[in-house]
Amino acid sequence: MSYGVVIHSKIAPKAQEELFTPDALKFLSALHKTFESTRQALLTAREDAQRRHDSGVPLDFPPETAHIRADPSWHCALPAPGLEDRRVEITGPTDRKMVINALNSGSKTFMADFEDSNSPTFSNMINGQVNLRDAIRRQIDFESGGKQYKLSEKPAVLIVRPRGWHLDEPRVTVDNQPISASIFDFALYFFHSAKELVKRGSGPYFYLPKMEHYLEARLWNDIFVFSQSYIGIPLNTIRATVLIETLPAAFQMEEILFELRNHSSGLNCGRWDYIFSFIKKRRADRSAVLPDRKDVTMTVHFMDSYVKLLIQTCHRRKVAAMGGMSAQIPIKNDSKANEVAMGKVRADKLREVTAGHDGTWIAHPLIGPIARGIFDEHMLGPNQYHNLRLDVKVAAADLLDPKVPGKVTVEGIRENVSTCLAYTAAWVGGNGCIPLNYLMEDAATAEITRVQLWQWVKYGVRAENGQLITADYVDGVIKELSPTINKIVPGLKEEHVRLAVDYLKLQIRKQWPSEFLTSDLMPYLAIADGVEPQFQRASL
Repeated sequence: MSYGVVIHSKIAPKAQEELFTPDALKFLSALHKTFESTRQALLTAREDAQRRHDSGVPLDFPPETAHIRADPSWHCALPAPGLEDRRVEITGPTDRKMVINALNSGSKTFMADFEDSNSPTFSNMINGQVNLRDAIRRQIDFESGGKQYKLSEKPAVLIVRPRGWHLDEPRVTVDNQPISASIFDFALYFFHSAKELVKRGSGPYFYLPKMEHYLEARLWNDIFVFSQSYIGIPLNTIRATVLIETLPAAFQMEEILFELRNHSSGLNCGRWDYIFSFIKKRRADRSAVLPDRKDVTMTVHFMDSYVKLLIQTCHRRKVAAMGGMSAQIPIKNDSKANEVAMGKVRADKLREVTAGHDGTWIAHPLIGPIARGIFDEHMLGPNQYHNLRLDVKVAAADLLDPKVPGKVTVEGIRENVSTCLAYTAAWVGGNGCIPLNYLMEDAATAEITRVQLWQWVKYGVRAENGQLITADYVDGVIKELSPTINKIVPGLKEEHVRLAVDYLKLQIRKQWPSEFLTSDLMPYLAIADGVEPQFQRASL
């Protein structure tokens, strides 16, 4: 134990020895003791806000910050080195092979993900930290299966996504209290690599997920100021892009940028989590029931409104408005199907660049040339900050409009069940990024499928064929499909599929859906890593 910090798992001892130095533990302890009480207060505020929405108080733009939205004079920081042009960003987890391939992909940046595309086993978390540290120092080359993996001369610029404020890191406690997963992920990366990044002409850059209030952005900003002073690098060296992937955050984009303005590098349309949040935050509103998730596209009114408002907001404040993920992956041995899939990528990226986005996300290196070609053709400069979208007028009603063309179908129910079971079983088995139906899926997919099934059961929705969707009906679909999950994701353990089945059956029967699948199932990973129950706030 050092500075009140205790590591409760012996997983990956070599990585632990390299990362958990006395000075690093001192930094973790200082961050926890300074900021944990604020984090807990903000999480309580989330619960209070949800109760107000459940009682009928609608989401709206905060009246107390109207002066910030009305003031045209303030702007965010200038782009940091390497972030001037972000037209194609590739994302993925932090295993060693993925890190090298993503950095070599030809994309402008690589978002190394400790969050939704990562299953947070302790091995994944700390080995991922070692991989990023080694990549920054150009010491990540290795051989596997007779193949050499070597970093190119000009790799992509690295951006790291820590986990969200809602998650604990139960394998590490400070004074017998679990540390924030956000602080844990940020602190280890920042402490071990910030000075090295600056020395190499870059900087510590982050993506910040799942925020619901501008005060949560203020907490991040306070941590940035504290941390830069702590290790002795200039203030405002850090840059952070915030994912607008919760419904409350869509009403506070200006305020979030304002809180982070000296450290801000823009906002991103986290489209899949945004749909999940739309359902979850309006859980008590029968009128907000959505059809099959394939019908909830970026062109439906509430999604289109959110995109337009994000672009207008970012360009008004002179920062990047980043587009969302194209989850498609190349389809081998079926050229016709592959062309259809790539056609969807082209249409999606064309929609983004013509709307005014400054860059976009991809999940596979082979998608890069398609995305880059479209942005190169339609975005001649490094960004589109000049496109102020003065034509955009978005009101609260536009962001809340639940009207979506489409229906609930038996096929949609079955797909949701299959996807939720497959991803959940993979996640508890240590894999947070899996190909399903030629899409690269992460936790957001499982979350949408979970809350849609809950919503349809809760409000007694009838499918297009007249089938009443009840918990018992969904149970029958689960019973039918669960034996096939191993064909969708080969190598899953039977115990993990059973856990996924039990979890989904429980969820569709709850009064309200759980906030996050990852919070619910984190104790399973912690137990596997040797953590005692008293250090876990949640339970299965």
